[in-house]
Amino acid sequence: MEACNTYYYATRDPLGAGGDFTTAPEISQMFGELVGAALADCWLRAGSPAEAVYVELGPGRGTLAADALRVLRKAGFAGGVHLVETSPVLRERQAEAVQAADFHEGLETLPDAPLLVVANEFLDALPVRQFVDGVERRVTAAAGGLAFDRDGEIVEDSPARDGAVAEIAERLASNGGVAILIDYGHERTGAGETLQAMRGHKFAHVLEQPGEQDLTAHVDFEAVARAARAAGAEVTPLATQGEWLERLGIGARAAALARAYPDRAREIETDRRRLCDGEQMGTLFKVVALHGPGWPEAPGFAR
Repeated sequence: MEACNTYYYATRDPLGAGGDFTTAPEISQMFGELVGAALADCWLRAGSPAEAVYVELGPGRGTLAADALRVLRKAGFAGGVHLVETSPVLRERQAEAVQAADFHEGLETLPDAPLLVVANEFLDALPVRQFVDGVERRVTAAAGGLAFDRDGEIVEDSPARDGAVAEIAERLASNGGVAILIDYGHERTGAGETLQAMRGHKFAHVLEQPGEQDLTAHVDFEAVARAARAAGAEVTPLATQGEWLERLGIGARAAALARAYPDRAREIETDRRRLCDGEQMGTLFKVVALHGPGWPEAPGFAR
């Protein structure tokens, strides 16, 4: 999975109608603006530390960063921008969208400073392991193609995902800051296969055309919270994407945009529904936030 996704992202822009999938920031500016508003709220309540920096993991085309930073800058945030991205193709798009960004291959080179982190559909692309009856499932060559070496009830885990979350949490615990993690997944750890492939906006068999399709797995948010707490960060309750955006005021933002662009009012409402409605992205996608001790909890989460 890691090898396939490394090649896949390094060789194309997978987003949009001509790619394999579309993410929330590409649907509407409202998504990135509300992420930026949540980060700005935390930064202001933390005392507006001048040394704080914006960090995005897997920034796509840079659309979310551009929208979030527009709101952050209006709130007075003047810190640097650090993008964790390995794809040279996507780095080019990000450099066009976000001026003067510093690029990183991984989390380890991020500055020792308070971090305002966002990761949208980043954790789902990190590799998973699968086990059947306690034995790790592997891929083998068979009949001129690829096949799994065993079938049965599957249990997944992701040491890579747990490690990434722990590293983010350790930095927040040491230096302060907040991280907003948005992805599709499930609330509780449990058995079941979630590994999937997307090609041309349709599901495909995961072993077909290695490196030519997007491989992801649903995020186990219980495991995410467990890894974050063990590394010293505080963790909010989990919210669905729809609930979170509604609490942050996407309805009011949509109404304001519709007044400013009346010819786009129906499109704006369609986009809001796509982001928030349960039968679209609103329920499958979840949001959780981490923060360092002494930093305020991100807004939008019910207690």
